[in-house]
Amino acid sequence: MESYDKWRGRARGDAGGESPDRTGLAALSLPYQVVGAVALAVIGLVACFHVGVVFLHVAPSNTLSKRYGGTVDDWVMPEFEQNWKLFAPNPLQQNVAVQVRAEVARDGTREVTPWIDLTAEDAAAIRGNPFPSHVQQNELRRAWDFYANQHDGDRVDALRAGLSERYVRRIAMMRLEEHRLGGRIERIQVRSSTTRVAAPPWSREETDTRPYYRVQPWWTVTAADLPGGVTGGRTVEGVR
Repeated sequence: MESYDKWRGRARGDAGGESPDRTGLAALSLPYQVVGAVALAVIGLVACFHVGVVFLHVAPSNTLSKRYGGTVDDWVMPEFEQNWKLFAPNPLQQNVAVQVRAEVARDGTREVTPWIDLTAEDAAAIRGNPFPSHVQQNELRRAWDFYANQHDGDRVDALRAGLSERYVRRIAMMRLEEHRLGGRIERIQVRSSTTRVAAPPWSREETDTRPYYRVQPWWTVTAADLPGGVTGGRTVEGVR
């Protein structure tokens, strides 16, 4: 009586039932095996390159990171940016919102709008969106970080401070354009609202969750604050 293994081998078409099943790449024809092997090799090389570049990005300054700094930044920024703010010793413990209001001229009068929370608008666009854009996630946040760092006490670089201010002003005008305030925007004012994250219920730590505002002076809107397509309530000639 023939064995069960021999019978099963014949049912599979194997000679004598002794040849094992081929799996993975071995189950494909030779051309497909070559294509699969090349694809796996490329994926492996890209993965190794990515890990190496990210390591150079987060590692202390060294000969390689200095020599290839531009290549590293081009690959990592902004999608794969790494930082340590999530971890000890100083994890982020506060929420920062950027808000703006405008002085609008209409019908011979000027009115000041209520504060518009630009950060809340970004959060609303991200919430529930499986593929939020980099602009929604990082543009405003990074711009404000840049501005705040360049206007921090004695550590002020005039060139970078001016650049960071113009960057924030242009973003604010782009966002206000979407609100259609019904007049010509003459001036804008920006502020940040910083609120500490409340301690968890099981903690005995007392946290002051009242918002702290950092209010900037009023900025007069100029043509330099109007990126392409933004009018600020002006005519085409006024934008020019």
